[in-house]
Amino acid sequence: MLEFLRNLDTQLFIFLNGINSPFWDKIMWWISGSKSWIPMYAIIIIYIIYKFRWKAIVSLVFIAIVVTLADQISVHGFKEVFQRLRPCHTPELQDIVHLVNNKCGGEYGFVSSHAANTFAVAFFLSKLFKYKYFSIFIFIWATVVSYSRIYLGVHFPVDVLGGAALGSLIGYLVYLLHNFTLHKLSKHFK
Repeated sequence: MLEFLRNLDTQLFIFLNGINSPFWDKIMWWISGSKSWIPMYAIIIIYIIYKFRWKAIVSLVFIAIVVTLADQISVHGFKEVFQRLRPCHTPELQDIVHLVNNKCGGEYGFVSSHAANTFAVAFFLSKLFKYKYFSIFIFIWATVVSYSRIYLGVHFPVDVLGGAALGSLIGYLVYLLHNFTLHKLSKHFK
């Protein structure tokens, strides 16, 4: 059964990674870059400060916590434990992987840190804001960033799905801790 799932994951990767063009190479490279999203992050931070006033400090600290936890757990709790090679480091795939700008990344890929980080932030922010259209937007953003990792040849679909699940769980748990902290602080400052 495990071999069947691994084969299915590989075949799905080959299919998704094979749908490429020079135009999309540039777009997906940009989407995958963390600096590409600085304007969006700035707008979100400004909105948090505007909406929550003094509580914004707590929310921004917890956003930093959610990203740090997602990133560190995805690397130390998964990549270093499972040691699943990225597609671009897998010997039997190296000749067929469409790799953009010859950038493969570290040796191991399960789980995708990009997927864990973006889904952790998306889940946390969707719970924080509770706006339907923002939630749709932020989850589409996390999905597109995560898909870009398959397109670029550096993650299998299961790496991305695992990262998305891990990130969502971390985002939810940190949101609960955020609310508990705000509740305690609100009582203290009354």
